[in-house]
Amino acid sequence: MGDIQLLDTSFRDGNQSLWGATGLTTAQMLQIAPVMDRAGFRALDFTSSTHMGIAVRTHRENPWERIRLVHAAMPNTPLQFIGTGFRFISWETASPEVMRLVYDRLVASGMGRFIVLDPMHDIQAIRGTARMIRAAGGQEVVAALTYTVSEVHDDAYYAGLAAHMARCPDIDRVYVKDPTGLLTPDRARTLIPAVRARLGAKPLELHSHCTLGLSPLTYLTAAELGVSVLHVACGPLASGSSLPDAQRTAANLREFGHEVTVDDRAVALVAGYLRRLATAESRPSGAPREYDAAFLRHQVAGGVLTTMLRQLTELGLADRFDAVMAEVARVRAELGYPIMVTPFPQIVCSQAVYNVIGTGRYATVPDQVIRYVLGTFGRPTGRVDPGVADRIMALPRTKELMAEPPPPGLAELRARFHAADDEELLLRAVMPAAEVDAMLAAGPARRHYNPDIAGVLGLLAELGSRPGLTHIAVGMPGFRLELRQARAEAIHGR
Repeated sequence: MGDIQLLDTSFRDGNQSLWGATGLTTAQMLQIAPVMDRAGFRALDFTSSTHMGIAVRTHRENPWERIRLVHAAMPNTPLQFIGTGFRFISWETASPEVMRLVYDRLVASGMGRFIVLDPMHDIQAIRGTARMIRAAGGQEVVAALTYTVSEVHDDAYYAGLAAHMARCPDIDRVYVKDPTGLLTPDRARTLIPAVRARLGAKPLELHSHCTLGLSPLTYLTAAELGVSVLHVACGPLASGSSLPDAQRTAANLREFGHEVTVDDRAVALVAGYLRRLATAESRPSGAPREYDAAFLRHQVAGGVLTTMLRQLTELGLADRFDAVMAEVARVRAELGYPIMVTPFPQIVCSQAVYNVIGTGRYATVPDQVIRYVLGTFGRPTGRVDPGVADRIMALPRTKELMAEPPPPGLAELRARFHAADDEELLLRAVMPAAEVDAMLAAGPARRHYNPDIAGVLGLLAELGSRPGLTHIAVGMPGFRLELRQARAEAIHGR
């Protein structure tokens, strides 16, 4: 039995799958980063352009600063970025020169490992993005084989893609990405050997979610078949719709005779910290899932599920969730069975929501659905339903999008945002100005967080915000804390 390495996904995919991608701040990551650096993970799945946008929008934190701070706190563990290569934060397509600048700034900030995930498996696009990352100085480029179940996605299909990836000098590794946890042990026994046979010396990794409860068993099979890296998560950010638990995975692999190169004590400390954080911030914890055959129909990954449920809840429509999920399967079929990986789950789910809560099916069609039908993202996997395609092509908005100019180039953006440095420019190019302004006004992110006192600090902050309150005293045997509001003249420096 060979050595197996683990790659941790807690900060990015675990957070996205279970906490709607909004659950972790810079300070909360920094607090545990040095311990995570000692855990011996192959890498840390750290961010994506979507997560970078959420840092700005939700937490008013600079995502570039976040990368630099965490990289400095854990210099021995490569930070991983996952992207398609054709967009940044926005769902709009970005020009190649803008994407080159994105990768330049990511590498300069401390990102060392990159996942190239083309949702259409366009091998030329994958090669082009890998070449762009290598030119920017990316240390390790990993190409994604996104797993799904359909008539065309058989072992030969994936093996053929693997052969192309094996011949690309800018691709170092390949991983099977199973965003919905559909890969069974039986299918792994045919798929993994077929892919490995065409990869040559390039290592193969596996990333499979627990959504159907299959991935912990599939991981054991994959390890027997020569997969060298398995993607996991820690504590409350594991299981459920996230990735298998790091501690349980390591224990199971050792039972089967494998060597697992992680520091068990450090991994336990990471898991314990995240559990305390989840309690302090009222975050849910992932739990083992029962098998649900409905996922074979809609194939929506955990992060998209939790985000959609949160959005429906905010609209007061949580009771329509089951109807939306049924509609997702129908819309996916009508759009030609796209692989349910970013951005397609978001596109399909958005249309399903409009179909359920709107005045009729396809009465409202988001721009990204129109762009999908127009082929902006590449050729659809299957044939788009003719009735749906005709209806969408007849929309006035479709004609407007067809007449759109190409995405702005770097020179145009520099002229538009002449006062901004490159990192601010990239944010302003794809985000509302008010959100970027609010982030800049907020100043540097907090750097310290202690889940054990988060509740007390929250209480004091809430009390301190009450008008007319000038004095707070907290007392217990042997301890007394008094906080008094500063006088106005002291505040103004007098």
